[in-house]
Amino acid sequence: MVFSPQSSAVVTRWWHVRHAPVPNPEGHIYGQTDRDCDTGDTAAFGALATALPAKPRWVTSTLKRTRQTADAILAARGKAADLSAEPDLVEQSFGDWQGRPPHEAYAEQGARHPFWLCPGTLRPPGGESFLEMMGRVHPCLVRLSRAHAGRDVVAVTHGGTIRAAIALALDLSAETALRFSIDNLSITRIDFIDIGNSVPMWRVVAINRSVTP
Repeated sequence: MVFSPQSSAVVTRWWHVRHAPVPNPEGHIYGQTDRDCDTGDTAAFGALATALPAKPRWVTSTLKRTRQTADAILAARGKAADLSAEPDLVEQSFGDWQGRPPHEAYAEQGARHPFWLCPGTLRPPGGESFLEMMGRVHPCLVRLSRAHAGRDVVAVTHGGTIRAAIALALDLSAETALRFSIDNLSITRIDFIDIGNSVPMWRVVAINRSVTP
């Protein structure tokens, strides 16, 4: 049996896309550093342009790699669109670790996290924890869901942002959310379902879906 929301429900469909790869030959931590991404894979952007909905609302973070990725998708589609930049959707800030090799961050912690640069509740010096990041991402997603109720929303953001969205949808702890792998140019589909007076629900449709040319 397939669950479908009651007829009075308003469903807002989120299409979370992680930005294109960031050239990083030195392997340094970049976090909120505003670096360019590589948009040279035209076949991948063509596949994304086909897979995403025809007339969505477009949202990016304020970091240029997300805008560059959105622009490349729209160029592959041959259409222009208004892009809204949301500061609360930026990647986690790793503070003083940004611009440094990961082994220096691991040395300061005395351990290496298996899936991220640090545990979900650890705040890098001068930065924020992943838990704190969730605290700014979650209200933003609810606000935008209500602002664009019943629409498709394509959000071109970051791996950390998308993990935070999954955590909200599935009511996960910060540490559990870090277990998800989110690849560059992958799609994560989540629905915001508003049934009126009740607490809104989230439905996960797909996580880290690869769109092949």
